[in-house]
Amino acid sequence: MTAAPDALVLGVDSGGSGLRLALGSVDARRPVRTAVCAEPVRTGVGGIDAGHLLEQVLPEARRLLEPEGPGAVVTAVAIGAAGMATLGERLRAELPAALASALGVRRVALAADAVTAYAGALGRRPGAVVAAGTGMIALGTDLTTWRRADGWGHLLGDSGGGAWIGREGLDAAMRAHDGRRGGSPALLARLEAVLGPATGLPGLLYPRTDRPALLASFAPEVGACAVYDEVASRILREAAAHIAEAAAAVCPRPAPDAAPGAETYEVALTGGLFRMGETLLGPLREELAEQVPQARVVPAAGDPLHGSLEIARALAEPGPGLPPHPTLLFVPGVT
Repeated sequence: MTAAPDALVLGVDSGGSGLRLALGSVDARRPVRTAVCAEPVRTGVGGIDAGHLLEQVLPEARRLLEPEGPGAVVTAVAIGAAGMATLGERLRAELPAALASALGVRRVALAADAVTAYAGALGRRPGAVVAAGTGMIALGTDLTTWRRADGWGHLLGDSGGGAWIGREGLDAAMRAHDGRRGGSPALLARLEAVLGPATGLPGLLYPRTDRPALLASFAPEVGACAVYDEVASRILREAAAHIAEAAAAVCPRPAPDAAPGAETYEVALTGGLFRMGETLLGPLREELAEQVPQARVVPAAGDPLHGSLEIARALAEPGPGLPPHPTLLFVPGVT
């Protein structure tokens, strides 16, 4: 059944810095109202805590609905969450029934944050998105299946992301401190300016539970040094190569009988890492042109909260949407 154009839809974006909600309409004409919960949703041995998420979402959702008057209902809800693919088992088991009971909603989608980043950046078009901040993940679809590359965390991957760049920069700084090849006196100077003596770095870094964030905090220093320091510039060129490699792995494949260059797909870059500017974006454009010649790089249209709202609208509308997936984009009753 198709929802009325003015039917209400709710999008939720849950990440490491908190939780955001957006209430809009199916046709996207009415203004969107938003709310913010500063407390991140807890994660425990059973994965993302479904009860804690509901404790935050339901009161804010009801507040957003108040101006609609008595009897206002939400037609569709899409919840995007960091860690949904690997830690979202409780959410998939508990949220659909809980949302139906509390808000009367029957159409629910639970998405990984990479999927909401995709939907925010490209909507429901085929292509690929690279989301890069502390980590790095690439996600692509031909609207039939999903392809994922990286996003495996700072110990196993996230190559080219903020923590990776920061770690490479700190390595070059420590090499300069020791007098080993590949060192950068410029990066050593920045290490000591922002983090203290080089010899104290292990004691600062290793005991922390937020090591990826600390590593990533040094990435802007690498970006600033890359303007004049060849070692820092090389690190960003290598990061660009890794990012383009991930995009190439997930970008839809041209049809076997397509002429070279006949098919192009959009590739959007989203996430705080790309605010580094030309020292990273310049090499990245070159690498994408070489590794993914069918790609057309475009700016992201919106963020993951916008993407969750777009997924909720797709649930309420006829026609093709983004492909469901057991963990990346879970839609109860759809396989």
